Amino acid sequence: MTTSAFVHGLLAGRTAFVTGASSGIGRHIATLLAGHGANVVVAARRVPELETLVGEIAAAGGQAHAVALDVRDPAAVERAIAAAVAYAGPPEIVVNNSGVVVTRPATQTSEDDWQRVLDTNLSGAFRVAREATKALISAGRDGTIVNIASVLGLRVAKGLPAYVASKAGLIRLTEALALELAPHGIRVNAIAPGYIETELNRDFLRSPAGESIAKRIPLRRFGLPGDLDGALLLLVSDAGDYITGSTITVDGGHSVSWL
Repeated sequence: MTTSAFVHGLLAGRTAFVTGASSGIGRHIATLLAGHGANVVVAARRVPELETLVGEIAAAGGQAHAVALDVRDPAAVERAIAAAVAYAGPPEIVVNNSGVVVTRPATQTSEDDWQRVLDTNLSGAFRVAREATKALISAGRDGTIVNIASVLGLRVAKGLPAYVASKAGLIRLTEALALELAPHGIRVNAIAPGYIETELNRDFLRSPAGESIAKRIPLRRFGLPGDLDGALLLLVSDAGDYITGSTITVDGGHSVSWL
């Protein structure tokens, strides 16, 4: 993509804030938004990886800025949003992508396991949305928030009680925030991905166990980060200006399959 594409892109002139941006889906989302002209603030705990990403975006002609963030820490969230505001103003696009998973049966899920997953996936998204919203309202600006949920917020699987609960809660939080923030011109939606192949899960998804899962997906393949692009760009751009409180499922049909 050329520099002119960044300047005149779909999201030119807008500032975005992406959590969990140091790898996987978050990294892809940050690059995508920058590629369409947004000035992107990338946030995560792993700052060196963020700095590498910022360098790559800049080399391609985009704009990006890194901030350290652990979404489990309310004070850290406040500092990160304040840093984003100081850098480029209130973020008009917020993508809550930070997430963790613990794979254990309920009887083997410790209190620490449960709290870590809920505090990251659900409470962390709430904290970021709350602070970003306060900044937008204070500045009298419209905005859009996209929460990265999961099809496991809509259907369940064994061995993931905390993750399933957190993603189901995130979908309901999306709806609650959409209702509350609509009068302020702030839209809130969610994307519920199915199995998306990244560097973190690639070995498993390509194993015999992973191949067995793929056979149960109607489109007979796992998703790639790029498969989320259409839904994300719809929700963060003017094309989705009348969409709020919605969850878009991107899973190859997995959530409607009984297999």
